[in-house]
Amino acid sequence: MAVLKTHVALNVTNLEKSVAFYQAMFGVEPVKHKMDYAKFDIPSPPLNLTLNVVSSMQPGGALSHLGVQVDSTLEVQAAVNRFQEAGLALFEEKNTDCCYALQDKVWISDPDQNKWEVFVVKVTDTAPEKNVTVNAEPIAQGVKNACCG
Repeated sequence: MAVLKTHVALNVTNLEKSVAFYQAMFGVEPVKHKMDYAKFDIPSPPLNLTLNVVSSMQPGGALSHLGVQVDSTLEVQAAVNRFQEAGLALFEEKNTDCCYALQDKVWISDPDQNKWEVFVVKVTDTAPEKNVTVNAEPIAQGVKNACCG
């Protein structure tokens, strides 16, 4: 069976800032870097990410956010460390109830204000009728955070 690879093409207003951001985000260099275009071939998660220069755009647009789901809190922390080393502004959430799942995550925004999260799902269903405890800490139930909408 063939391995599937997601392709995301983003419009960007400043290619050099965006290339630097995505190098820090994924820890890899672009495989192609032209005057108005850059391509990243990311092995994990399998992603073909291209950046296309446009003269202007409305920040945010119809896109809510993008994300990378990882297997562990250690991987979230590795992303935090990578982002801090690159000098990127970030926001961390630990044991947050998001979309009815208990998660640890870190948020960053690219130069055009596209929001990205790197997250791990620790408990898959935190519906209001269930009591969830992680590391002896009760977790707030039924909160629909901004990540859900």
